[in-house]
Amino acid sequence: MFERARNYAFLLLKFRLRTEEEIRSRMKQKKFPADVIKATIDFLKDKKFIDDGLFARAWLDSRLKRSMGLRRVKNELKLKGVKPSLIEETIASAKHGYNEDEAVADLISRKSRGLKGLDARKVRQRIYAFLMRRGFSPDVIADNLNKMPEYES
Repeated sequence: MFERARNYAFLLLKFRLRTEEEIRSRMKQKKFPADVIKATIDFLKDKKFIDDGLFARAWLDSRLKRSMGLRRVKNELKLKGVKPSLIEETIASAKHGYNEDEAVADLISRKSRGLKGLDARKVRQRIYAFLMRRGFSPDVIADNLNKMPEYES
């Protein structure tokens, strides 16, 4: 049974890194016994196949490259079962090399090109909603929209 559980875990890890909680829940779905799940996870952690810290950093990097906000990344990591202390540590380390203002300004300029011809208020609302869905801070969004003369309120 342990062999089957380990093979299933390796199958999951073959596609992408996973958190300990993701593997645990997927194994529960497959109805593996709790002791087998624990033994498998202990084995994977011991052999460094799963590491929530490494997962959190990799997830953060991939999301920031796709112009996502730190709030969204934080929420996604929480949903993936990463411990809150590890999330805070990862986000704090990312804040040093990441400028949210630049990312928001870039997205505003890219998004506004596709919304030419619309009423300025409607464009502002759409851009604001888009950036909120991406997980950026409302204050940062508003500040950047107000810096652009065509979107001043």
